[in-house]
Amino acid sequence: KVKIAQIQHMVHKDKADTAEMLKKECEAAAGQNADIVALPEMFCCPYETVNFPAYAEEEGGFLWSECSGLARKYGIYLSAGTMPERSSDGRIFNTAYVFDRHGRQIAKHRKMHLFDIDVKGGQRFKESETLAAGDSINVFQTEFGKFGICICYDFRFPELGRLMALKGAEAVLVPAAFNMTTGPAHWEIMFSSQSVNNQIYTIGTAPARDSLASYTSWGHSIVCDPWGRVLSQMDENEGMAVSEIDLSYVEEVREQLPLLRHRRTDVYKLEEI
Repeated sequence: KVKIAQIQHMVHKDKADTAEMLKKECEAAAGQNADIVALPEMFCCPYETVNFPAYAEEEGGFLWSECSGLARKYGIYLSAGTMPERSSDGRIFNTAYVFDRHGRQIAKHRKMHLFDIDVKGGQRFKESETLAAGDSINVFQTEFGKFGICICYDFRFPELGRLMALKGAEAVLVPAAFNMTTGPAHWEIMFSSQSVNNQIYTIGTAPARDSLASYTSWGHSIVCDPWGRVLSQMDENEGMAVSEIDLSYVEEVREQLPLLRHRRTDVYKLEEI
Protein backbone atom coordinates (compact mmCIF):
# COMPACT_ATOMS: atom_id res chain seq x y z
CA LYS A 1 0.00 0.00 0.00
CA VAL A 2 1.17 3.49 -0.89
CA LYS A 3 -0.01 6.77 0.64
CA ILE A 4 -0.05 9.62 -1.87
CA ALA A 5 -0.42 13.31 -1.00
CA GLN A 6 -1.55 15.53 -3.88
CA ILE A 7 -0.76 19.23 -3.47
CA GLN A 8 -3.26 21.44 -5.33
CA HIS A 9 -2.04 25.02 -4.93
CA MET A 10 -2.14 28.42 -6.56
CA VAL A 11 0.83 29.15 -8.80
CA HIS A 12 3.10 31.90 -7.47
CA LYS A 13 4.96 34.29 -9.75
CA ASP A 14 8.01 34.41 -7.48
CA LYS A 15 10.19 31.28 -7.20
CA ALA A 16 11.09 32.11 -3.59
CA ASP A 17 7.38 32.07 -2.70
CA THR A 18 7.03 28.76 -4.51
CA ALA A 19 9.94 27.28 -2.55
CA GLU A 20 8.44 28.45 0.75
CA MET A 21 5.08 26.94 -0.16
CA LEU A 22 6.75 23.64 -1.06
CA LYS A 23 8.48 23.43 2.30
CA LYS A 24 5.21 23.87 4.18
CA GLU A 25 3.30 21.40 2.01
CA CYS A 26 5.99 18.71 2.13
CA GLU A 27 6.24 19.05 5.89
CA ALA A 28 2.45 18.71 6.18
CA ALA A 29 2.41 15.67 3.87
CA ALA A 30 5.23 14.01 5.79
CA GLY A 31 3.23 14.66 8.97
CA GLN A 32 0.46 12.50 7.47
CA ASN A 33 2.98 9.75 6.65
CA ALA A 34 2.73 10.25 2.91
CA ASP A 35 5.04 8.03 0.86
CA ILE A 36 4.69 10.06 -2.35
CA VAL A 37 4.00 13.77 -2.69
CA ALA A 38 2.66 14.86 -6.09
CA LEU A 39 2.74 18.40 -7.45
CA PRO A 40 0.85 19.93 -10.42
CA GLU A 41 1.94 20.76 -13.95
CA MET A 42 3.92 24.03 -14.09
CA PHE A 43 3.63 24.34 -10.31
CA CYS A 44 6.25 27.11 -10.34
CA CYS A 45 5.39 29.03 -13.51
CA PRO A 46 2.21 30.89 -14.55
CA TYR A 47 0.81 28.88 -17.45
CA GLU A 48 1.52 31.15 -20.42
CA THR A 49 3.80 30.31 -23.32
CA VAL A 50 5.80 33.52 -22.91
CA ASN A 51 6.64 32.55 -19.32
CA PHE A 52 8.22 29.19 -20.11
CA PRO A 53 11.57 30.57 -21.38
CA ALA A 54 11.61 33.24 -18.66
CA TYR A 55 11.18 30.70 -15.83
CA ALA A 56 13.26 27.90 -17.38
CA GLU A 57 16.18 26.39 -15.46
CA GLU A 58 18.69 23.74 -16.39
CA GLU A 59 18.43 20.38 -14.65
CA GLY A 60 20.03 20.85 -11.24
CA GLY A 61 18.85 24.46 -10.97
CA PHE A 62 17.26 26.25 -8.01
CA LEU A 63 13.87 24.54 -7.94
CA TRP A 64 15.30 21.14 -8.90
CA SER A 65 17.65 21.47 -5.92
CA GLU A 66 14.82 22.59 -3.62
CA CYS A 67 12.74 19.55 -4.59
CA SER A 68 15.64 17.15 -4.21
CA GLY A 69 16.42 18.57 -0.78
CA LEU A 70 12.82 18.33 0.41
CA ALA A 71 12.55 14.70 -0.71
CA ARG A 72 15.70 13.92 1.25
CA LYS A 73 14.76 15.99 4.32
CA TYR A 74 11.33 14.41 4.74
CA GLY A 75 12.16 10.93 3.43
CA ILE A 76 9.48 11.06 0.73
CA TYR A 77 9.22 10.33 -2.95
CA LEU A 78 8.53 13.68 -4.62
CA SER A 79 6.86 13.80 -8.01
CA ALA A 80 7.84 17.40 -8.63
CA GLY A 81 5.00 18.32 -10.97
CA THR A 82 6.55 19.95 -13.99
CA MET A 83 8.80 22.94 -14.48
CA PRO A 84 10.25 24.64 -17.57
CA GLU A 85 13.63 23.07 -18.33
CA ARG A 86 16.32 24.66 -20.48
CA SER A 87 18.47 22.04 -22.18
CA SER A 88 22.18 22.43 -22.88
CA ASP A 89 21.36 23.38 -26.48
CA GLY A 90 18.93 26.09 -25.41
CA ARG A 91 15.63 24.35 -26.08
CA ILE A 92 12.80 24.67 -23.53
CA PHE A 93 10.87 21.61 -22.32
CA ASN A 94 7.92 21.05 -20.00
CA THR A 95 9.66 18.57 -17.70
CA ALA A 96 8.60 16.31 -14.85
CA TYR A 97 11.21 15.11 -12.34
CA VAL A 98 10.75 12.43 -9.68
CA PHE A 99 13.01 12.14 -6.62
CA ASP A 100 13.35 9.22 -4.22
CA ARG A 101 13.53 9.31 -0.41
CA HIS A 102 17.24 10.18 -0.60
CA GLY A 103 16.70 13.11 -2.95
CA ARG A 104 18.05 11.25 -5.98
CA GLN A 105 16.42 11.86 -9.34
CA ILE A 106 14.91 8.55 -10.44
CA ALA A 107 12.75 9.70 -13.36
CA LYS A 108 12.54 12.50 -15.88
CA HIS A 109 9.84 13.01 -18.49
CA ARG A 110 9.65 15.75 -21.08
CA LYS A 111 6.12 16.40 -22.33
CA MET A 112 5.78 14.54 -25.62
CA HIS A 113 2.50 15.91 -26.95
CA LEU A 114 2.37 19.71 -27.02
CA PHE A 115 -0.97 21.36 -26.38
CA ASP A 116 -1.59 23.33 -29.57
CA ILE A 117 -5.17 24.43 -30.13
CA ASP A 118 -6.64 27.25 -32.18
CA VAL A 119 -10.42 27.07 -32.11
CA LYS A 120 -12.20 29.48 -34.43
CA GLY A 121 -13.97 31.96 -32.20
CA GLY A 122 -12.62 30.14 -29.14
CA GLN A 123 -9.42 29.39 -27.28
CA ARG A 124 -5.97 29.68 -28.78
CA PHE A 125 -2.97 28.18 -26.97
CA LYS A 126 0.19 26.90 -28.63
CA GLU A 127 2.85 25.36 -26.41
CA SER A 128 5.00 24.77 -29.48
CA GLU A 129 5.60 28.53 -29.76
CA THR A 130 8.17 28.23 -26.97
CA LEU A 131 8.41 24.52 -26.03
CA ALA A 132 10.13 21.56 -27.67
CA ALA A 133 8.64 18.06 -27.45
CA GLY A 134 10.13 15.12 -25.57
CA ASP A 135 10.44 11.69 -27.13
CA SER A 136 10.66 9.06 -24.38
CA ILE A 137 8.26 6.82 -22.46
CA ASN A 138 9.16 6.72 -18.79
CA VAL A 139 8.52 4.05 -16.17
CA PHE A 140 10.52 3.92 -12.94
CA GLN A 141 11.00 1.51 -10.05
CA THR A 142 10.07 2.26 -6.43
CA GLU A 143 10.09 0.13 -3.29
CA PHE A 144 6.35 -0.42 -3.90
CA GLY A 145 6.39 -1.30 -7.59
CA LYS A 146 6.67 0.42 -10.96
CA PHE A 147 5.17 3.81 -11.73
CA GLY A 148 4.78 5.64 -15.02
CA ILE A 149 5.05 9.40 -15.46
CA CYS A 150 3.58 11.61 -18.19
CA ILE A 151 2.20 15.13 -18.48
CA CYS A 152 -1.35 16.39 -19.03
CA TYR A 153 -2.07 16.29 -22.81
CA ASP A 154 0.19 13.23 -23.10
CA PHE A 155 -2.42 11.16 -21.28
CA ARG A 156 -5.10 11.83 -23.91
CA PHE A 157 -3.23 9.45 -26.19
CA PRO A 158 -4.23 5.87 -25.32
CA GLU A 159 -1.08 4.45 -26.85
CA LEU A 160 1.08 6.07 -24.20
CA GLY A 161 -0.95 4.69 -21.30
CA ARG A 162 -0.81 1.21 -22.82
CA LEU A 163 2.93 1.37 -23.45
CA MET A 164 3.57 2.36 -19.84
CA ALA A 165 1.42 -0.55 -18.67
CA LEU A 166 3.32 -2.92 -20.96
CA LYS A 167 6.56 -1.63 -19.44
CA GLY A 168 5.26 -2.74 -16.05
CA ALA A 169 3.61 0.41 -14.65
CA GLU A 170 1.00 -0.33 -12.01
CA ALA A 171 0.24 3.35 -11.43
CA VAL A 172 0.81 6.49 -13.49
CA LEU A 173 1.50 9.96 -12.11
CA VAL A 174 0.11 12.76 -14.28
CA PRO A 175 0.84 16.37 -13.39
CA ALA A 176 -1.75 18.25 -15.43
CA ALA A 177 -3.64 21.51 -15.91
CA PHE A 178 -6.89 21.02 -17.82
CA ASN A 179 -8.78 24.25 -18.49
CA MET A 180 -12.37 25.33 -17.91
CA THR A 181 -13.50 23.87 -21.25
CA THR A 182 -11.70 20.51 -21.30
CA GLY A 183 -11.83 19.94 -17.52
CA PRO A 184 -15.61 19.55 -17.07
CA ALA A 185 -15.86 17.59 -20.31
CA HIS A 186 -12.95 15.16 -20.18
CA TRP A 187 -10.93 15.23 -16.94
CA GLU A 188 -12.65 12.48 -14.99
CA ILE A 189 -13.48 10.30 -17.97
CA MET A 190 -9.89 10.42 -19.24
CA PHE A 191 -8.41 9.19 -15.98
CA SER A 192 -11.12 6.61 -15.47
CA SER A 193 -10.81 5.25 -19.01
CA GLN A 194 -7.02 4.98 -18.86
CA SER A 195 -7.39 3.12 -15.55
CA VAL A 196 -9.95 0.71 -17.02
CA ASN A 197 -8.15 0.11 -20.32
CA ASN A 198 -4.75 -0.49 -18.75
CA GLN A 199 -5.82 -1.79 -15.31
CA ILE A 200 -3.69 0.72 -13.44
CA TYR A 201 -4.05 3.43 -10.84
CA THR A 202 -4.03 6.92 -12.34
CA ILE A 203 -3.08 9.97 -10.27
CA GLY A 204 -3.77 13.38 -11.79
CA THR A 205 -2.56 16.46 -9.90
CA ALA A 206 -3.56 19.96 -11.01
CA PRO A 207 -3.07 23.54 -9.85
CA ALA A 208 -5.85 25.19 -7.87
CA ARG A 209 -8.14 27.49 -9.81
CA ASP A 210 -7.15 31.13 -10.17
CA SER A 211 -9.97 32.96 -11.93
CA LEU A 212 -7.68 35.98 -12.50
CA ALA A 213 -5.08 33.97 -14.41
CA SER A 214 -4.99 34.10 -18.21
CA TYR A 215 -5.10 30.29 -18.21
CA THR A 216 -7.60 29.02 -15.65
CA SER A 217 -7.07 25.53 -14.25
CA TRP A 218 -10.00 23.18 -13.69
CA GLY A 219 -8.35 21.81 -10.54
CA HIS A 220 -10.07 18.60 -9.36
CA SER A 221 -6.93 16.53 -8.65
CA ILE A 222 -7.99 12.91 -8.96
CA VAL A 223 -7.10 9.28 -8.20
CA CYS A 224 -8.73 6.36 -10.05
CA ASP A 225 -8.28 2.65 -9.38
CA PRO A 226 -7.73 -0.21 -11.88
CA TRP A 227 -11.49 -0.87 -12.00
CA GLY A 228 -12.07 2.72 -13.13
CA ARG A 229 -13.54 3.95 -9.86
CA VAL A 230 -12.76 7.46 -8.62
CA LEU A 231 -11.14 7.04 -5.21
CA SER A 232 -10.53 10.72 -4.60
CA GLN A 233 -11.30 13.98 -6.36
CA MET A 234 -10.78 17.48 -5.04
CA ASP A 235 -12.75 20.57 -5.97
CA GLU A 236 -11.17 23.67 -7.52
CA ASN A 237 -9.71 25.12 -4.33
CA GLU A 238 -6.27 24.95 -2.75
CA GLY A 239 -5.62 22.00 -0.49
CA MET A 240 -3.99 18.62 -0.02
CA ALA A 241 -5.67 15.26 -0.62
CA VAL A 242 -4.12 12.12 0.88
CA SER A 243 -5.13 8.79 -0.69
CA GLU A 244 -3.98 5.24 -0.12
CA ILE A 245 -3.62 2.89 -3.07
CA ASP A 246 -2.96 -0.85 -2.93
CA LEU A 247 -0.80 -1.99 -5.82
CA SER A 248 -1.66 -5.66 -5.13
CA TYR A 249 -5.14 -4.78 -6.41
CA VAL A 250 -3.66 -4.25 -9.89
CA GLU A 251 -2.75 -7.93 -10.17
CA GLU A 252 -6.12 -8.94 -8.71
CA VAL A 253 -7.99 -6.98 -11.40
CA ARG A 254 -5.73 -8.28 -14.15
CA GLU A 255 -6.40 -11.85 -13.02
CA GLN A 256 -10.17 -11.32 -12.98
CA LEU A 257 -10.18 -9.65 -16.40
CA PRO A 258 -6.94 -10.50 -18.24
CA LEU A 259 -7.08 -7.78 -20.88
CA LEU A 260 -3.35 -7.45 -21.36
CA ARG A 261 -2.94 -11.21 -21.86
CA HIS A 262 -5.82 -11.31 -24.34
CA ARG A 263 -4.32 -8.81 -26.76
CA ARG A 264 -4.13 -10.22 -30.32
CA THR A 265 -0.49 -9.50 -30.98
CA ASP A 266 -0.67 -11.86 -33.94
CA VAL A 267 -3.06 -9.38 -35.56
CA TYR A 268 -1.93 -6.03 -34.18
CA LYS A 269 1.08 -4.73 -32.33
CA LEU A 270 1.98 -1.61 -30.38
CA GLU A 271 5.62 -0.98 -29.70
CA GLU A 272 7.98 1.85 -28.82
CA ILE A 273 10.08 3.00 -31.77
